[in-house]
Amino acid sequence: MFRLPRTSLLSPGMRHLTALLSLTALLGGCSLPKKTDVSESFVLEAQETKNTHLSEAAQPLVAAHQGLSGIYALSDAHDAFAVRALLAQSAEKTLDIQYYIWRGDTAGYYLLKSLKEAADRGVRVRLLLDDNGTRNLDHVLYSLSQHPNIEVRLFNPFVIRRPKGIGFFFDFERLNRRMHNKSFTADNTVTIVGGRNIGDEYFGGTEAISFMDLDVLALGEVVPEVSNDFDLYWNNESAYPIELLLNEGNLVSANEDQALGYALDFDTLLEKNEKRHQQFIKITQESQLIDELLSGTLELQWVKTEMVSDDPDKARGLASKEQHLSYQLHHAIGTPEHSVDLISPYFVPTDTGVTGFGALITQDKVRVRVLTNSYDATDVAIVHAGYMKHRKNLLRAGVELFELKKTIQDDAPLPRRIKRRIRKPIGIAGSSLHAKTFAVDGKRLFVGSFNFDPRSALLNTELGFVIHSPKLATQVSQLFEEDIPLLSYQVVLTPDGKLRWIERYPDDKTQYKRHETEPNTTLVERFWLGFLSRLPIEWML
Repeated sequence: MFRLPRTSLLSPGMRHLTALLSLTALLGGCSLPKKTDVSESFVLEAQETKNTHLSEAAQPLVAAHQGLSGIYALSDAHDAFAVRALLAQSAEKTLDIQYYIWRGDTAGYYLLKSLKEAADRGVRVRLLLDDNGTRNLDHVLYSLSQHPNIEVRLFNPFVIRRPKGIGFFFDFERLNRRMHNKSFTADNTVTIVGGRNIGDEYFGGTEAISFMDLDVLALGEVVPEVSNDFDLYWNNESAYPIELLLNEGNLVSANEDQALGYALDFDTLLEKNEKRHQQFIKITQESQLIDELLSGTLELQWVKTEMVSDDPDKARGLASKEQHLSYQLHHAIGTPEHSVDLISPYFVPTDTGVTGFGALITQDKVRVRVLTNSYDATDVAIVHAGYMKHRKNLLRAGVELFELKKTIQDDAPLPRRIKRRIRKPIGIAGSSLHAKTFAVDGKRLFVGSFNFDPRSALLNTELGFVIHSPKLATQVSQLFEEDIPLLSYQVVLTPDGKLRWIERYPDDKTQYKRHETEPNTTLVERFWLGFLSRLPIEWML
C-alpha cells in the first residue's frame, strides 16, 4: 500500500504538495451515494384534491374556460412573496415546490416555516432544490425532512458539503449543470412560475439590492402540466433525498446549539432580523390576492398557455434536442412577423444569436428591442463581460439596445405615470433586472427562468410559459415605448464605430446626457471587463 512520507522530514513546499495530494486522494474516493430504496412519488389524482378550498374555488372558473389557463402577472415583489406564503397557508393536500436558490434569510425562513406549518396540518410537502443554491441550509433542510409529511430532495448534489466549491475542482462537468427551474404548486390547483428565487432580494426585503422580476400565478389547463413536470424532476436520477447525503454525524450547523429534528424553531431564526420579519408579516396580512382568488374576483386572463421545460436528463447531458426548452420555445412562440421585445438580466446572445437577430431585422423587417442590465446594475459581472463584446455587432444588426440603470426605488424622482405603471401587471421597479420575458408581435409572451445565454440553452434546466395574451404582450411593448428609455441607458453606435450611452431624464425626455464611456465604471473596471470578455468561457455564461 502506498504511504505518504512523514511530513516532519519534508520541506515546507513539499508539505504543501503532500497535503494537496492527500486531499486529492480523499476527494477522488468520494462519490454520490447509491440510490437504493428511494421510492417514487407522484402528484395526487384530481379526485384526491377536488374538495380543497382552492380546487372548489377554481373548478367553476376552469369549467367555464375549457382548454385555457387563468393567468395573473406578479410583477410587484411584495405581492409575489405574499401569494407564496398565503398559498402555503391555504393548501390542504399537497405543496410541490422547486427552486434554484433558497436563501437562509428572512424570506427563506418565513416560507420554510409556512411549509412546516402546512405539514403540521397534514399537507404533503415535496421540496426540490438545486444543491448549488442551498448555502448553509443543510441542518435546517435535514431537520425539516424528519417531519413525517415533508420530503426534501437536492438536485445534482455536492458530495462535500462545506465548502461546496471544492467539488468543482474534481467533478466540474457534472456540477456545472444546474436545475434553474422555479415553481410553487398548491393542491395541484394553483401554481406560480417565473424568474424569482426565494430570498429577501427577490421580494423587496433588502435595501442593498432589489430585483425587478416577474412571475405569473396560473390555474386551469397548464397546472397539471407543471405538476407532471415536477414529478419528472422529483423522480429523476439526479434528485437525491437529503437523508442520503446527510446524517446527524456529518451535519455542519452555523449554530452549534441548533437542535435537530422537525421541531426546528423558526421563530428563533427569524428573530435575527425582527424588523424584516415584521415587514413580511405585514405584507402577507395585507394581501388580498388569495381571498380574491377564493371568492372568484381575482382578475385573471383566461388564455391559451403552453408550458415549456427542459427534460431533467439535460442535467446529465442526456436530453435530446427535442427535449430542450429552447427547441420547444421556438415551436411554441412561432416566427416573429413584426416585433420582438426582450427583457433579460443575463443577455449573452453569442455570434449565432447576433446573426439571427440580424436576419430577423434585415430580411423579415422585424423590430428587435432588448433590455438588459447595465454594468452598474448587474449582480454577475462576468456575464456582463460576455454580453459587452457583442454590443457593437448587435447595434450594427439593427437591435435597439437598452441597459437598466442601477437605482430605481419607490422614492426615486419618477413621474407619477411611471410610478402608477409600476403597480400594473407588468412594470419596472427594482435596482437590478432579474425578469426573463419577451413579447412577440404584441400577441404572445414568454415568462420563466430561461436567460438568453449559453448556460440556459446548453447546461442548466429551465421552465417557463408561453402565454397567448395580447394584453400582457402589449404591456411589454409599451414599456419600451414609454418607460424603459427613461429608466435605462440607450446604447448607440457613432458613425465612426464607437459606443455611446444616452441617458434621458424622467422629468423631460427631450433632454439627455451622452456618456462617452460605460456609465459608472472606472478605467480599471473597463480594463478588467475587456480582459474577461476575451476569455474562451462564453459557453459557460
